[in-house]
Parts: sequence; structure tokens; C-alpha cells
Amino acid sequence: MTSHGLRVLLSCGEASGDLYAAALVRALRAREPHLQVSAFGGPRLEAEGAALVGTYEGMTVTGITEALFVLRRSFAMLNRIETVARRERPDVFVAVDFPDFNFRLLPRIRALGIPIVYYVSPQLWAWRPARIRTIQRYVDKMLVIFPFEREIYERAGVPVEFVGHPLIELAQADRPRDEFLRAAGLDPARPVVALLPGSRPNEIRHVLPTILDAMPAIAAAVPGVQFLLARAPGLDVALFPPPTGPSARDRVQPPLVSVVSQTDNVLAACDVAIVASGTATVQTALHDTPMVIVYRVSPLTYMIGRRLVGVTTYGMVNLVAGRPVVTELIQDALTPGALARETVTLLTSPARADTMRRDLLDVKATLGGAGATERAADAVVAVARSGQRKID
Repeated sequence: MTSHGLRVLLSCGEASGDLYAAALVRALRAREPHLQVSAFGGPRLEAEGAALVGTYEGMTVTGITEALFVLRRSFAMLNRIETVARRERPDVFVAVDFPDFNFRLLPRIRALGIPIVYYVSPQLWAWRPARIRTIQRYVDKMLVIFPFEREIYERAGVPVEFVGHPLIELAQADRPRDEFLRAAGLDPARPVVALLPGSRPNEIRHVLPTILDAMPAIAAAVPGVQFLLARAPGLDVALFPPPTGPSARDRVQPPLVSVVSQTDNVLAACDVAIVASGTATVQTALHDTPMVIVYRVSPLTYMIGRRLVGVTTYGMVNLVAGRPVVTELIQDALTPGALARETVTLLTSPARADTMRRDLLDVKATLGGAGATERAADAVVAVARSGQRKID
């Protein structure tokens, strides 16, 4: 490494990657005061002083067919990041999850002789396991956040470290429950259902209408229930209903409030959460909050994807637990009636809710202790200082 101070090039997509990457930059700066970071990322990274090469806004989609619509922009961004890497010659490149994009970056970065760290493993164990060959070829160090992932990479001969899950420290409410709910216009004495419909526009379009359709039945069964929608940052407000505004379908109009960038406060304040499958299910588990996992993609994506998927459950908490501890309503199983029934059960059956809380505590215990981001930062610095990289 040269006398200029550590130079890092970072690439992440979607809100969760931005959260992890921003925490990583904070930890790196504590070790390297003259740290210079260029990044493809989002608002949290920019707030930590990263010079953004570009943002992922409009590029975060789920599904095979949905990805076709962002290909042109993705390739333009790949070219831009490669140009920055060629010009700045960073000491290390850190890819954070987002495999469909980052895997295309790896050979370009490798060709420039820049060491590569991959932080947060793609879900090779769930689908398309052959992708591990790309990691074997290009990645100098794999940093995984789930304990079962370490063995996968060890068997494949990939240098790997289990650092633990960064959300263990990051998933913290910063306001007392009653104060937060009152500020949001809700009554702390009444039950609260959190709605987390996803962080990508296409997720929300597929999932949120069904959630809204389930609300009247939940409200009819649980008098006084209130709904609190957690919006990820950077999403178009047009994707969401107006606060407390009825839709033409609604027979009952329960209170509905939306807040932005306050997911941990929402999860700490609610009694039950309806959560789109993904990182948010782990975040919900870390708050010991009973939940229902929901998900839907386009019919074509589902038809293609289910042939490639090698797991029988989709929610990360169920995968970590090794058994179904949370009900999953996926694709055609996601109906207003089914969602209302499961949510009402969790609201009205203390025994069912307590059993799920105990199971979620077990999941939490497997995710490693505090300090995941610090361990990841140590590993990134070690790779950068060693200057080691894979050689063909």
C-alpha cells in the first residue's frame, strides 16, 4: 500500500447493502483516518463520505424477467465503475452482496490486479450453486454473515471468514416506543401491525396491494388495530397509499401511517410485522417481533425460478433455524384471507406469539456476537495491506 492512505472501491446495491457498506466505511475510517472511498451505492454511503460513482436507484429489482428492464443501465454503470478503478487504482475492491451486478464487475476488477473482498455472500446454497466457481476464480477473501456459509466456501477452497451479522449492532431503535408511536400519530395503547413490503419497487408492486387488501379483515377481527408502514429510503412516494387514505376496495378503514428510514423504530414498536422475504426478516427477528413472511414475483419469474431453487423455505429466519419457525405466504399462497388469518392469530394468541419469539431468539443466537462490522473492516484492511490477489 502506498503513502496516500487506504483507497477503497466499493459496490453495493439496495438499501441493506448500503447500510452494511456505510457501517463498514465508518469502521475503516476509524482504522485509516486518511481513508478514500469511491463507491457505487446509496445515501448512507454518501453520508459516510464516500464519493459516489453512481447510485443503485432504479436498478434494484428481483426476478429473472424483471432484471431485463435494467440491463442497459447496469452495463453503463459497470463501465463507469471500471473506469474509476482504472484511474484510481484502489488498494482493495469490496463487493457487498448484489451478485447479479457485482459478479459482472469481478473479472473487470481482477484484470486490473486489484485485490477483491466479497462481503455478504450471495445465496449460493439456495439457488444457482455453480456461481461459486466465479468466486473461486476472482475473490481473494469471502466475508460471510451466516455461520453455515463458512463450510460451503471452505469445501470449495475459497479463503473465508465468518464475521457475524452486522444487523446485530445496527438493528437498534433510537426512540422509546410510546414516544415514537405518538410522534407518528398512533396510540401506544392499541395494537400495532408493521408493514415491511420490501425495498425494491417491483417487490412493493407485487406485495403491497395484497397487504392492503388484508387490512380490513385484520381490523374487523382485532378492534383498534393500527398499521405502520416502514418505507425504505429513495422509493417513489407514488408506490405507497396516502396516510390513513381509504382505497376503493376497503370495507373498513383502519389507521395507516407511513414513515421513512425508521425500520428499527417501527419493528421495536409493533406487536406483529408483515415482512417481505429478505434481509428485513432477520432485522425483525433481532427485535424479537412475531412476523408473517410474504413474497411474490411475476408468474414467469416464479415458474423459472422454482426450477432453480434448492431450498424448501424462502425466509432467511427459517433457513437459519433449519425449520419453519415463521409462516411463509409465497406467490399464490399470498392471499388477503390467508394473510389476515395468520396476522390475527399472532395478535390474539399469546402462546403462538411467545413460541415464535423464543424461536427467533434461537435464530439470533446463531448469528454471531457483537462486532461483525469491526471484524469485516479488519479483514478488508488485511487484504489491502497484503496486496495479495488471485493469479491465473
